[in-house]
Amino acid sequence: MRQRIAALRTRLERLLLWRVWERMLEIEFVDRSVALAGKAFVSFFPLVIVVAAFVPERIRSSIITSVTSRLGIRGDALTLARHDVRKATGVLGLLLTIFFATSFTTALQRVYLRTWRRPPRTAGVGAYWRGAVWLLVALVCLALLGGLRGALDGGLGFGLFAIVALVVTAGQWWFTAWFLLQGEVRARVLVPSGVITSIVTAGYAASASIWMPGVVTNNQAQFGFFGVALALVTWFSGAAICVLIGACAGPVLAEDTGRVGRLIRGDESGTLTAGADPPLPAPARELSLRDAFQSTEDS
Repeated sequence: MRQRIAALRTRLERLLLWRVWERMLEIEFVDRSVALAGKAFVSFFPLVIVVAAFVPERIRSSIITSVTSRLGIRGDALTLARHDVRKATGVLGLLLTIFFATSFTTALQRVYLRTWRRPPRTAGVGAYWRGAVWLLVALVCLALLGGLRGALDGGLGFGLFAIVALVVTAGQWWFTAWFLLQGEVRARVLVPSGVITSIVTAGYAASASIWMPGVVTNNQAQFGFFGVALALVTWFSGAAICVLIGACAGPVLAEDTGRVGRLIRGDESGTLTAGADPPLPAPARELSLRDAFQSTEDS
């Protein structure tokens, strides 16, 4: 019996999916997803709402439309987000929101550094401007997708929008990986990570349109605004897992010694750019599910 189990485990370890799972255990995906979701809720999400209040009505509507469609919230759940909160938020508040929102990009950068086994980066001025650039790109993508959704809504237009949205989102997550890894990983080998993240998050957003409205309604009836906050944290936690799946699949596929890896790497055998520091070593011990809940560094 033990021999059969050992043989089955050996076969599983050869599968790419198993290696993706091991990489997720390596980065402590449960602990990291909770940290990422929390920072998204307290910094990135407020930034989107506050910035939307300072831009023209047309762009504001596009951003809110994109956010609500991804969250799967309809009706009155996000009515507050459509109000003109600019009256309650000054320019100083906007600048402070942008400053604190970079904590989310810092956590996101740690995810990609860990998945690709890159040396850790020290926090500095570079982290803030890099975070600000990524936030700007994210807001532009939200506005673009929101505008396209309104223009292509219904019938064949919705199918076209779904295709365009997948392409735009894949490009956004490809840029995210390349930019936050500071160009040390070849742009070509990061394409699968962007594509997988786009597909997984799109599927998650589609499913959220089914279950999220009920969760928000029930939570709001029981706990008021606090219940809506709990529902949003739940959504962000699932979205963080989707991002981690794409981030972990990228290096696993790129480092594969079979056909998949050769196709992704192309003519070059390595995944790093010239002059980049060598990757950190793989874990010396066998990982277990317990590692997913532990944290070896501050998030």
